[in-house]
Amino acid sequence: MRLTDYTDYALRVLLFLAVRDEGLATIHDISDAYGISKNHLMKVVQRLGELGWIETVRGRHGGLRLNARSLSLTIGEVVRGTESDFALVGCFPREGAEPRHCVIEPQCRLKHVFEAARGAFLAELDRYTLGELAGPAAPLAELLGLPAGRGAPARPVVPIASM
Repeated sequence: MRLTDYTDYALRVLLFLAVRDEGLATIHDISDAYGISKNHLMKVVQRLGELGWIETVRGRHGGLRLNARSLSLTIGEVVRGTESDFALVGCFPREGAEPRHCVIEPQCRLKHVFEAARGAFLAELDRYTLGELAGPAAPLAELLGLPAGRGAPARPVVPIASM
């Protein structure tokens, strides 16, 4: 399964804001850190705000910050919230469209294999939270050009299911 750039950018924005947990960040800051188009980021940030995962502050000294509850978001939740199409093959119904007819559909077992694979993919993503992947913050902060002493404290990445 391939995630869209939109979802990739959403994850990057959330990680950036999780590492920079003090003050406000701007779209310009995030764009510069990742080398991503500001126009693309504006669309992503709007959606993240609609979902309540980030807070936006308007005005001259405005910017973005992570909603404190967002550290507990699973990566699977983020993917589900930002991906628009989980149809792995043509016979899966796409949102707002009719599934393509396939002559073997009455006896097809392949569709169930793909459904199980999609479920396993999302289940694996559900094992990790944004907060877990944002720590330790210092190495990520350095790569993103942020002050190294900020961000989430160091903690091991342990899948939720094994806790």
